[in-house]
Amino acid sequence: MQKTILKNYAKLLARVGLNVQKGQEVIIVAELDQPEFVAFAAEECYRAGASRVRVEWTHQPLARLSADWRTEEGLSEVLPWQEEKLRCEVRGLPARLYIESEDPDGMKGADAEKLARALQARQAVIKPYRDKMENKYQWCIAAVPGRAWAKKVFPKDAPAAAEEKLWRAILSASRSLEGNPMANWRAHNAALEKRCAYLNGLGLASLEYRSSNGTDLRVGLLKDGLFMGGGERTLSGIYFNPNIPSEECFTSPKRGEAEGIVYSTKPLSYRGQLIRNFSVRFEGGRAAEVHAAQGEAALRKMIAMDEGAAYLGECALVPYHSPISDTRVLFYNTLFDENAACHLALGRGFTNCVRGYEGHTEEQLHAMGVNDSMIHTDFMIGNDDLEIDGVTETGARVALFREGDWAFEV
Repeated sequence: MQKTILKNYAKLLARVGLNVQKGQEVIIVAELDQPEFVAFAAEECYRAGASRVRVEWTHQPLARLSADWRTEEGLSEVLPWQEEKLRCEVRGLPARLYIESEDPDGMKGADAEKLARALQARQAVIKPYRDKMENKYQWCIAAVPGRAWAKKVFPKDAPAAAEEKLWRAILSASRSLEGNPMANWRAHNAALEKRCAYLNGLGLASLEYRSSNGTDLRVGLLKDGLFMGGGERTLSGIYFNPNIPSEECFTSPKRGEAEGIVYSTKPLSYRGQLIRNFSVRFEGGRAAEVHAAQGEAALRKMIAMDEGAAYLGECALVPYHSPISDTRVLFYNTLFDENAACHLALGRGFTNCVRGYEGHTEEQLHAMGVNDSMIHTDFMIGNDDLEIDGVTETGARVALFREGDWAFEV
């Protein structure tokens, strides 16, 4: 891939994704797959005004070795220096760029139960620090090709050709392959904001989903809930884009108000393990029954991570004929596949999806119905015949989706 294009993509992530502020620290979390691009991203963060850029390298094969060889007690431990690092981040609020590239099936065969229990133990220590930073700093999730990931997406191609194809697919989906990426995103954000404004003006109390695959689900919405899309703001007013790419208009539903069954339409890669062809049946808002053709054990562990893991934290609306979906590429990566289809998320909801959230405490927002959990896992449910109706507070029905696409123009 041409370096000029990659540098423009890096600039997009620093300036539009993170919107790095002068004097701000930046943390980049990345696998070892594309070190040259990580250097481009670090340089662009410095050009944007960062005082320091720290890269936290990860490597999935080492994570797999750790999962296989370390004891559960060792995997569960949060060392004193790690906790001190979290305290420093609470004080400094660094911007965080997550660059994904790992193998979507790279943890297949690992002891899922041991890893789940270890994560639960670590999150008991880590989550309070993360809660203190909620809505106070900029973050962005983006992607670059990993060789194993590329071969998963393009199995018939040689490794180098598959990697080049995945670069093009990532950059195209991120509006960074043609034209001026920053100008492209300004226009895209404006279009998403306009659609969200229409949805927020309807006074919706619930969403109803129907599809020929058997999906038949009703989800209640928060009384003061908001649909959001594209860019958002920190509590101090800094505008940033948490996902590049992003095609969704999303909201946090009301905990405890989901009834019916929903079927997945794309595989889910959850912590390096693929879950395929699964269904979730909700009763009283809770995932009461799950089934999967592959990865059912991982799915069951996921919804048992904590009390909130079995409740919905997000409803996201994405047209079937979106730029990512129209590529007909299955990415096996939630960042991309969720932006090719309507999706739901189990686990933590977004407190900033409540009108006037800054005037409420975290506890008050949870009491209002925003779900809380250590996880937030998106899964895709959109297809070419999905219908979604919105039901207003007065009982009126509004067509939102027909045949998988928006049923209204703005």
